[in-house]
Amino acid sequence: MATTDRQATTLALAHALSAAERGLAVIPLSRTKLPALRSPHRDTPDLAPCHGECGRFGHGVYDASTDPARVRELFAAAPRATGYGIACGLPPHHLIGVDLDTKTGTDSSAALRELALRHLFTIPATVVVVTPSGGRHLWLSGPPDVVVPNSAGRLAPGIDIRGAGGYLVGPGSRTEHGVYDTAPGTAHLPPAPCPPALLRLLLPPPRPHHPTPASAGGHGRGLVQFVLSAHEGQRNTRLFWAACRAYEDGIGPALVDALVDAARSTGLSEREARATIASAARMTGHHP
Repeated sequence: MATTDRQATTLALAHALSAAERGLAVIPLSRTKLPALRSPHRDTPDLAPCHGECGRFGHGVYDASTDPARVRELFAAAPRATGYGIACGLPPHHLIGVDLDTKTGTDSSAALRELALRHLFTIPATVVVVTPSGGRHLWLSGPPDVVVPNSAGRLAPGIDIRGAGGYLVGPGSRTEHGVYDTAPGTAHLPPAPCPPALLRLLLPPPRPHHPTPASAGGHGRGLVQFVLSAHEGQRNTRLFWAACRAYEDGIGPALVDALVDAARSTGLSEREARATIASAARMTGHHP
């Protein structure tokens, strides 16, 4: 590896450790802004999605940590990392990233100002990270009991949101397009609380309630409750187990929507939940 690459990795680790000291969970990134560690399951794509339950590195944002020893281990396993990602949605900050892009040909900053005027909120003083392309990432903190999903252009053209399960490229990271840096006067600031009016815009519209079908009986309600009681790190495993039991007992198709809603309430996306349930169906010899 070239000396410049080693220096970039050393600097990235130093910046990542500094961020971890502030309570921001981090992972190593490559020059492409993607996680620097490859998935240990890349040769077995049909397995149920793993978010680190296997104990190995390579699960993207689910590897993120504030523990300095673990951060050093992550970077030791990724010697070509030149940057770091900051996981969103995790305590203590429950970070929400507002990504104001410049590549869409729209004025995303003006779009955000228009939203603020229309919905009567102001963006507080907070950390602002300037991207190599001239875009900006605004760091906001969310309430601990609210899961903000990732979205692209839903709020307005050119405005992407990084929420639970997403990450932001940390300041000091070096990519193939340049270096990310904090805007002058913002590096010392903590992530400011997200204005309530903006937070409401970031949340998806309420989904229709899908009660556990009567045909599923008490066992079906028990499986749904089993998923609802999952903690972070076991959500996907519990969903997969419950879906397998449902299909084995002949109530899988009737319970799909209720299991998806339960999984979404724990923080999984609908896409993740349905993929896991489909894997359970195949595992038990059924068609999703």
